[in-house]
Amino acid sequence: MVQNPEAHISENMKIISDVYEVQILLAYFLGQINQLCTPNQLTEIATGEGVVNYFVYTEAVSRMLENGTLELAEIEGTNYYRLTEKGIEGAEKFKKLVPKSFRDKIYAAGLRLFVKLKNDRDVSFDIKPAKRGYNVHCRCCDDDMVLMDITLYAPDQEQANYIKSKIQMNPTDFYCRVVDYIIENEEYVPSAAEEQGLF
Repeated sequence: MVQNPEAHISENMKIISDVYEVQILLAYFLGQINQLCTPNQLTEIATGEGVVNYFVYTEAVSRMLENGTLELAEIEGTNYYRLTEKGIEGAEKFKKLVPKSFRDKIYAAGLRLFVKLKNDRDVSFDIKPAKRGYNVHCRCCDDDMVLMDITLYAPDQEQANYIKSKIQMNPTDFYCRVVDYIIENEEYVPSAAEEQGLF
């Protein structure tokens, strides 16, 4: 049993370098995330933000498949990693052998990836030249329901791409801000000074 969870963490790299601890970390993540996870997605989540070294990760996954804590399941033509009952039990029993900071980091990385994948599916863009610039057409959906269908003007292609990238960063927030603005918008009433032409 590992006495000190920090013992296998590089002080400079701040990554987990022990294969056994990586197995626990992966089992913990798969047990917590309410989402099917493909091999490529799990690789990106675990190694993309420097939580786990790629070679240690591949060794850990290989051992998990061998020892029966992890299985590869085909669902509707796509392969997904899935914890077995043994893996679920082990993740819960031994999760504290891995520092909470690393458990939180891999979980957050997973949430970010799945939100991005959902945004990519649910938000589409079409940039087309207009008479004096470009139109950025944005369509936000939730499954089959269209939440917002909006076209914004940009004076040039660089600004059109910028508008697209800003919406892509957080489409949900963009949608909510548009709705909030509509709800809070009030009829414009000119001030006395404006009516008298002073301003």
